[in-house]
Amino acid sequence: MIRGTVRAHVFADSSRPAAQALALTVVAAAVGLAGCSSTANPPAANTTSATAKTTTTSGTAAPTAGGTTTASIEIGDTLNYGSLGTTATLDCQDGKSLNVAGSDNTLTVTGSCATVIIGGANNKITFDKIDERLTVLGLNNTISYQGGDPKIDNIGSGNSITKG
Repeated sequence: MIRGTVRAHVFADSSRPAAQALALTVVAAAVGLAGCSSTANPPAANTTSATAKTTTTSGTAAPTAGGTTTASIEIGDTLNYGSLGTTATLDCQDGKSLNVAGSDNTLTVTGSCATVIIGGANNKITFDKIDERLTVLGLNNTISYQGGDPKIDNIGSGNSITKG
């Protein structure tokens, strides 16, 4: 049985239809994946419940730049953030995982992230703490974290990853 909350945050500038399409694709993919599961013993009379909201909340993502497209989706303990050219503060709270996609973003991530996956190019991301694993894909990303001792996978090219 699947129970949970899916939160979606989409901020778009109508002058960038390609960026809007990208953000909506990220939203659709994440919402679609939220329903994927297998159960050895399917539920009898119980039904699956899921709640979807499109709101702006202070606990997830707070964009601070105008003229951009952003999609922020929280599924279970994972925050999925896709954006082009934004400056924002994200909150891993205590132990959430974070997936970031997009380019030319400046992000500050508060709290303690369990795992982090970053894709895209020219992102500048600062973390309070990463506990388990940091995977960086893409090109020319600048990543720094203050605390934690994560296993680091630098799969892209020209990425800078520093502690401290």
